[in-house]
This record gives sequence, C-alpha cells and structure tokens, in this order.
Amino acid sequence: MRHRKKVKKFGISSSYNKALLNNLATSLLKHKRIKTTLAKAKALRPFVEKLITKAKDNSVHSKRIVYKDIRDRKVLTELFNEISAKVANRPGGYTRIVKLGHRLGDGAEMAMIELVDYNDAINAQLKEKQEEKNQVAEQKDNTNE
Repeated sequence: MRHRKKVKKFGISSSYNKALLNNLATSLLKHKRIKTTLAKAKALRPFVEKLITKAKDNSVHSKRIVYKDIRDRKVLTELFNEISAKVANRPGGYTRIVKLGHRLGDGAEMAMIELVDYNDAINAQLKEKQEEKNQVAEQKDNTNE
C-alpha cells in the first residue's frame, strides 16, 4: 500500500526519478524559472524548497548534503551565496507554480515553476533582451532605407 508515501513515481524506476528531480532542481536554480509538466513541477517544489532551506545554514555539512543532489559547482555556489542570502528572512515558500495550459503534442498540462524572489530580475532581463531586439530591428530598417 502507498499510505503516507508522498514521492510521485511517474512510472519510472527510483534511480531515474531521483536523477529527474536532481536535473530539474539544477535547472531551476540555474535559470530561476523553468517550464515543465504540472506533475513534475508539483514533485519538484518540495524537493527544491528543502534544498534551499538546507542552503540557508551555510555550513560544510549542509553543503555536502546539498551536493549529493546538485552536482554543478557553479549552481551550488550560487545557491549558497546568492539565493540563500536573498531568501534568508523568508520562512518558506521559495517557489511558485504557474499553470500554462495544455501542450499541443500530447495534451499534458504544462506549468512554469520559478523562484519567487527572482521574478523582478527575470522580467528585467526579458525587457533588456526585447529592447536589444528592437534596436537591432531598427538598425536593419535604417540601413535598408
């Protein structure tokens, strides 16, 4: 019986499931926002929040525990230096899940999971990229005239 078992199985082996969550968590911490299926996002949320809570301690022991799951050293240093400092006064709820609708190919429900405190930074980066694209397009229009 599955009583009191909260880990989502996804119909895959436990080692693949662990690798899936490790890779999704690494991507989320690296990019601050990822797009995935709703089921994966719901399974990822408690996994990442526990890692961030451990990173707030910033001891050698907590770094070794988090390193078992996050194997990218750049992401690990960013987690312990920047992310944990930014969420130091927050008691929990470091992530947000936004539903995006259904995927065209198979109808899977899609969601975007993001770090809450980085929403403004991500939007600022997107605005800068959009402004750069507009400037390049204006330069092309000016050269064609």
